[in-house]
Amino acid sequence: MDWLFLLKAFLLGIVEGLTEFLPISSTGHLIVAGDLLDFNDDKAKVFTVAIQLGAILAVCWEYRERLMNVIRNLGTRQANRFVMNLLIAFLPAAVLGLLFIETIKHYLFHPMPVAIALIIGGILILWIERREHRVEIETVDDMDWKRALKVGCAQCLALIPGTSRSGATIIGGLFFGLSRKTAAEFSFFLAIPVMFAATFYDVYKHREFLHSNDLGMFAVGFTAAFFSALIAIRGFIRYVSHHDFTPFAWYRIGFGLIVLLTAYFGAVDWSTG
Repeated sequence: MDWLFLLKAFLLGIVEGLTEFLPISSTGHLIVAGDLLDFNDDKAKVFTVAIQLGAILAVCWEYRERLMNVIRNLGTRQANRFVMNLLIAFLPAAVLGLLFIETIKHYLFHPMPVAIALIIGGILILWIERREHRVEIETVDDMDWKRALKVGCAQCLALIPGTSRSGATIIGGLFFGLSRKTAAEFSFFLAIPVMFAATFYDVYKHREFLHSNDLGMFAVGFTAAFFSALIAIRGFIRYVSHHDFTPFAWYRIGFGLIVLLTAYFGAVDWSTG
């Protein structure tokens, strides 16, 4: 295995882990980073999907006690409601993803659409944060199926690369009365079925690009994604307990503008754009 491929795998793993659960779009960052690293062929696209497992396992590890309690208490009202809310929130994006993901990948998985989505998403976050935020749901256990469905519908926006799955669910949660911490935690929990399903489906569908000699590359990316995601999750929860999401909005807008301006002035050749 070429050391350069391992370095690219490590860098992309770090990008995936640090951005997956922040409202700044991991897919958008991976598309841009992959283009800069000249790692954007079909195998690279499968790789960036596969290493999501590292990030999602970080959530499972961080919330292992909560998840084990749910499993042990299945059959009780609280555990059943938790599982049902995740299932209800999972379904809208799952259905639309199955119907339109190939079309979306063909037309939108490029740096220019990502940059535009980053900017629009940042503006929406600024708008949401300037609205009066009335908290009606203080914890994930307080959620009912109607709010879970609304958050699940908001998550559908994340099918557009650059929008951010976590961003869509968190901002949707704020709009529908969840506290910032609850919106973030529900986004984490919702990521478990969403990302497991999306990862296994995509990797299986494109399994012809997987070869045994790429195992080292996948292992490096997976490991980097796991540990960087663990750091990001812990820091993010501490942050949202006392702050709003405005800095993430300005980051999105700034990042999107950099991509657009470098393309306009020819500073970077966004070859997949």
